[in-house]
Amino acid sequence: MRKGSFWLKLFVTLLLGAISIVMILPFLWMISTSFKINGDVFTYPIDWIPNTWHFENYKKVWAGADPFYLFYWNSIKITGITVVGNLLTSSMAGYAFAKIRFKGRNFLFLLYLSTMMIPGQVLLVPRFILFDQLQLINTHASIILPGLFWVFGTFLMRQFFSTIPGELLESGRVDGASYWRTFWQICLPLTKPALVTLLILSFTWHWNEYENPLIMLREKELYTIPLGLTSYVEEFGTNYVLTMAASVSGLVPLLIVVAVCQKWFVEGIASSGLKG
Repeated sequence: MRKGSFWLKLFVTLLLGAISIVMILPFLWMISTSFKINGDVFTYPIDWIPNTWHFENYKKVWAGADPFYLFYWNSIKITGITVVGNLLTSSMAGYAFAKIRFKGRNFLFLLYLSTMMIPGQVLLVPRFILFDQLQLINTHASIILPGLFWVFGTFLMRQFFSTIPGELLESGRVDGASYWRTFWQICLPLTKPALVTLLILSFTWHWNEYENPLIMLREKELYTIPLGLTSYVEEFGTNYVLTMAASVSGLVPLLIVVAVCQKWFVEGIASSGLKG
């Protein structure tokens, strides 16, 4: 039995290792390409280590004619405001649906949850018309405002708040704590894993968002990184080395957030009832 278990674990480990290598190969190719010249991009077999390292590709990206640093700042601004607002609204709504008893609570939550079945593309035209009437087209507000509310974020926080014992809240009410104080001082500090999970998911989604900025933004100075990458698509082709250098630069914040918050991310997924 022990021998069979050992070989099974070994097989699973090797299989997952092979899958991991396959998954990471495109990222390694992207990093390698960012230091090459265009003539060496599609050489076969692939030169994973460039013969000559062209660091000027990054210099052209950051100090070139296209304001990549401005795209970077726009992404930081939009993503930062959206993520903070998302954490606040989702945690408050999740707390209300999980711990505050009111008439029609379950029905309202299911109704709100059912909106996840509506494809986002269906809402693009009505949203564009609405923001056009509000004169918010070609502003960052047209990207930030819809992102402040996320159905999945509310669901995630509601699942986590449901695991907090009701006796803990009752003891707070006995001491005279209001709903807001109970939420802010008792419940919210216990939801750090769920908040970090929501932070990573929300940050990743909005940092990589392409569709809404494409529809809502017109001026290049307002572009985010995903839209800014189209600046390297030239009339007669694509400047792949600059595109890869810009993509690697755009990945850095994602890698930092995931690396710093990975511990709490795994704990939040496991304790919120979303694990497979």
